Amino acid sequence: MNFTPNTELIENVTFDEITVGQSARLLRTLSVADIQAFAAVSGDTNPAHLDAKYANDTLYHGVIAHGMWSGALISALLGTKFPGPGTIYLDQVLHFTQPVRIGDTLTVTVTVLNKDDTDKSVELDCQVLNQKGERVLHGTAKVLAPTVKVALPRVAGPQIQLFDPQARFNELLARGAGLEAVRCAVVHPCDAGSLSGAIDAARYGLIIPVLIGPEKRIRQVAEQADIDLHGIQIISVEHSHAAAERAAEMAVDGEVEILMKGSLHTDELVHAVLLRPKLRTGRRMSHVFRFDIPLYSKPLLITDAALNIRPTLEEKVDIIQNAIDFARVMGVKTPKVAILSAVETVNPNIPSTLDAAALCKMAERGQIKGGVLDGPLAFDNAISAHAAQVKNIKSVVAGDADILAVPDLESGNMLAKQLEYLAGASSAGLMLGARLPIALTSRADGPMNRVASALLALLAAHDARRTSSHSI
Repeated sequence: MNFTPNTELIENVTFDEITVGQSARLLRTLSVADIQAFAAVSGDTNPAHLDAKYANDTLYHGVIAHGMWSGALISALLGTKFPGPGTIYLDQVLHFTQPVRIGDTLTVTVTVLNKDDTDKSVELDCQVLNQKGERVLHGTAKVLAPTVKVALPRVAGPQIQLFDPQARFNELLARGAGLEAVRCAVVHPCDAGSLSGAIDAARYGLIIPVLIGPEKRIRQVAEQADIDLHGIQIISVEHSHAAAERAAEMAVDGEVEILMKGSLHTDELVHAVLLRPKLRTGRRMSHVFRFDIPLYSKPLLITDAALNIRPTLEEKVDIIQNAIDFARVMGVKTPKVAILSAVETVNPNIPSTLDAAALCKMAERGQIKGGVLDGPLAFDNAISAHAAQVKNIKSVVAGDADILAVPDLESGNMLAKQLEYLAGASSAGLMLGARLPIALTSRADGPMNRVASALLALLAAHDARRTSSHSI
C-alpha cells in the first residue's frame, strides 16, 4: 500500500496505522544552489562539491553532491511525509553506490520492513534512485513512529539567500587577468591592515608596492604581523605628511601609477594631490564604493560616500561623471544612475530632489555623458523593480540601477556601512578625478576588501594608460 499525503496539510501516519510493506516516496532534483546551501549549513566545503576545476580531475570528473545531501532527503521524507510529524530517529544505515550530479532527479523511497509493538519502533528499507533508475544510495532506518494523530498546516520552509563572497571576489579578480602589475605608492602603511593589504595585492600580481613611511615603524609592524617584506622597496620618511608629499611627487614624475592610502588621514593624502596641478584633471575628485550585495543581482556603485561632504549641483555633475566613466571601465556599457533622495517626486522643500531633476535635464542636454540618469528616486524604487511598479514609476533605471548617487556624504556613508554590516555586502573603494587612481581603504577593511580596492585601481590605471596613448 502506498501513502499519499494531503497537499494542504502535513498529516502523519501513526504506529497503529502503519502496515508492513507500506511505502512513501519523495522526488528532488539536485541544483547548484542545493550544493552551496548544504555546504553553508554543514561546513563541508570539500572542493569536490564546490570547485569545478578541481572536481574535473577527481575520480568522478565533475562536481558531485555531498553524499549526506542524498541521506538528508531520507530524513525529510521520514519527518514530513511518512511517518511524518512526531517521528524520532533511532538509527540510520547508508550505503553510497553512485555519485549524484547537478541536474539528477532522485526518487527517495522508504518501505516498512517490520514493526515492534514493545517500543513503537518501525524499521524501513531506504532506496534512492536517479532518473536512470540507478541506485545511488540504499540502507535501513529505524524510527519511533508517532502515536498521536496530527494534521498541521504546511509550513513554508525558511529561505536561504546564497552568497559566496569568495566566488564574487574571484570573479572580480578575473577582470585583472592578463594585466601587468603597476607600481603603487603605499602611503604610510604603519598598521597591520594597510601593510598586509598592500603585500596581499602584490601577491595577487596587481601592484608593485613602494612603501613610503618611517622605515623602522613599517618593519616593526611587519615583524609583529609576520609579514614578509623581502624584495619590497621602502622609501623612508619621517611622518605621514611627508609620506603623502613624497607619494604625490612620485606620481607627478610618473614613478607610480597608483596611490594607496595607508594609516594616514584621507585629508592628508588628498591635500598632497590637490597641491600638484599636474595631478588634477579639472574635475572634482570623488570617491566611489563598489559593492557585491547578496540580495542584488549585480555589482552596485555608490558615490560619493567618503570625500565630498555637501556637494553642490556643479560638484555632483563631476561626481556622477566620474562614477559613469569608472562603471564603463568595469564593463557596464551604459550605466544606469539613480539619483537618490527621500522621495521620488520633486519637492521644493527637499533640495536634493531639485538637484536630481536638474542633473537629469543636464544629462539630456549632454552635460553628463555615457550613462542614463533618473531621479529623484527613493532607495526602494532605485533598487527594487517591484517597489517602482507599485509606485507606478516608469523608468529604465528604477529597480535596475548600476550607480546610486547619494545627496551627501552623511547619507552615503550610512548607506554604505548598512550594506556592509547589515546586508553582508563585500566592498571596495576608489578615489577618482585625479590623473591617477587612489585606492582608499578603511581601517576596518579586511584583506579581501583591500585587495579588491587594489584591483579597481589596477583597472583604472590601465584605462588611464589607454586614454593617455589615444590622446598623443
